[in-house]
This record gives sequence, C-alpha cells and structure tokens, in this order.
Amino acid sequence: MTTTMLAPTDLKGAHEALADTKGTVSIRGAGTAEGWAGAPLPTAAVLDTTRLTGVLTYNPSDMTVSVRAGTPLAELQRELAANGQRLAFDAARVARGATVGGLVATADSGPLALAYGSLRDLVIGATVVLADGTMARTGGHVIKNVAGYDLAKLLHGSYGGFALLAEIVLRLHPVPGASRTVALDCALDAAAERAATVLGSALEPVCLEWADGTLLIRLEGTSEGTEDRSRELAELVGGAVLGDDAGAAAWKRHAELVGRAAVRVGCRPSRLAGLLGRFGDTAVAGLGTGIGTTSLPLDEVGAVHDAVTTEGGMSVTRRRPPDGVRAWGRPPSAIRLLTAVKKELDPLGRLSPGRFESWFAELDDKEGTP
Repeated sequence: MTTTMLAPTDLKGAHEALADTKGTVSIRGAGTAEGWAGAPLPTAAVLDTTRLTGVLTYNPSDMTVSVRAGTPLAELQRELAANGQRLAFDAARVARGATVGGLVATADSGPLALAYGSLRDLVIGATVVLADGTMARTGGHVIKNVAGYDLAKLLHGSYGGFALLAEIVLRLHPVPGASRTVALDCALDAAAERAATVLGSALEPVCLEWADGTLLIRLEGTSEGTEDRSRELAELVGGAVLGDDAGAAAWKRHAELVGRAAVRVGCRPSRLAGLLGRFGDTAVAGLGTGIGTTSLPLDEVGAVHDAVTTEGGMSVTRRRPPDGVRAWGRPPSAIRLLTAVKKELDPLGRLSPGRFESWFAELDDKEGTP
C-alpha cells in the first residue's frame, strides 16, 4: 500500500489535509514516542506535524502563549526565557526534540509535575482538526466547542486517536531566581520514608524523585531563600546540597534513565515505591506524584502491567519490540466514555488506528460486541 505523506504548515493546511484525504491517517510528530502504547496500524496517509511550527501569539503580561503543535518545546522554552518565563514542564524527551503537541498527546510528564501539574493542567486552550477536516477551538480564545467537550483535556493522552492537535494555548510561569538540588544515595524504601517527611514539612519542593539509588529533591525560589531552605532540607533528610554543575548532571542522569524505560506506571504515591521495588531493575520514582518508570527486560513487561492493575494504577509500554508486547495495563474507568467520544469525533475510525486497540477489544469482549 502506498502511503501519502501530509505535511501542513498552518491550520488551513491541516484542515485541507484531513478534509481532502480518504482512508486512515496516522499523526506523527518528532518521533520521540514512536515505540509507546499500542502499535499503530498501517494507514493510507501519515500527517507529519514537524512543519506545523511557530509561536502564534505571546503575551508576557498575561503569561500565556499560543503555538502550533509541531513546535519543539525546547525551542519554545528558549524564546520564553528571554522574557524570564517558562512552561513549567520538563519531561525527559524535551531535550530530544519532542513537540508540544506530541507531549500533550502522550500525556508525558516530568519531575516538575509535583509543583505545577501535568500538561493537562498547563494547557488552557486548543484548536483541533477532526478526521473530516472540521476545525474546533476550546478553552482560551473560545470560538466553538464540539458537543460540549473540553477538547484540550480530552486530547491529553489521546495519541492522535481523537483529533489532530493543531494549535495549543499554554499557561506560563516565571523562571525562578534560584534552584538548588539536595541529593542522598539510598534505597527506594528509605527514599520513600524521607519523601514523606519532606512532603510533611513546609519546604515545598518542586521535584521529589528517586533515580536508581539517588534521592533528588529540588527547591526553587529567590536566591537567599532557596539557599536557606536547601540547607534545612539537607539536614532534614541527611543529604547534601549539590552545586550547579553537579545538580545539572544529576537531573541529566535522571532524564537518561527515564528515556531508557520499558514501562511507565502511575499509582497512588504511597504505593509507588513498593510497586517498583518488586522488580529489582533500574527504576525512577516520582515519590510525590506517583509516576515512575522501570527499565526491566521486555519479557517482564506483562508482569508489571498486572502488578500495576492490582494496585489500581495505570501503565503503558514505552519500548515496544517488533513482535509485540502488551501495550497497556488495565483500561481506565472511563473507557466507555472514551469509546463514545472516539465514535463521535472520529466515527469512521480514521485517525491513528491501533494505539488503543487492546482496550477497545477488551471492552468489546466484555460486552459481547460481534
């Protein structure tokens, strides 16, 4: 089958690309999450967003920015930094060129989620293009909603299966005056105990992560205040305050570990250490967010999904080999709603088929759908 390549550069081009194309379409960004989730099925066309780039409107006084979805986040952050602002989001693959739209579509997150939330919290509006070319806006700068849905929220973690994210409006935060990292080499269970102590204190960390043997805690704020708090934090946990270079190296190692992960898990923060500790492989644990990753062998991925399901959490495979490994843990409790939304927004199932097929197939089996 010959695959048609689509590469729109603006909203009009994205509308025309989907309206004029027949058959199935997969949506692709920078390719930094190509091996995540369910294996995409072959499609008649591939819509590449990497030319759908650029800042549309930026209002430093309002602390909002509107960008085309194919814009690499690292490039956007450099532009925002010139005005002392940032998108408070630091997923590991940002450094590898991940696009704003791709990060939203995969529901990725980073250590700063402890203080600022996920992109679901930072996206305040979006312009999307449905499978038939219909354009819709939601959230900031509202023009039209589709059947009352908050599309900006719905498309967080949609893997291109509901609509094309074309333009995104983001909430910004100031770049902090200072940042300090406190580190402590310890086992995961000991890290979890110290994390509980820190979270019960008045120190307000912005990041609280265990990265394969090292507890990393980041503080941000004014220069003087951050220095005082970091020393207090180091004394509280028995760790050491890292210098700028050592701190940057520690977080770079953290990102590299996340980038090599086979599975991402999410559960109650109080259960994460016990869950990841069962497998004894290289792991990263967000001890305040409940989000972690593990780099265990691929033939053990199914066991991780089963364990996460038992704990009432969610999991997704992040390193999928050609012969296939289970892509997901249990379907979310809202799977019936998601299925209904998919059928309303993409009734012919044209967009990114295969990403959620195991969930939909499981639901069909339970309900006896032929």
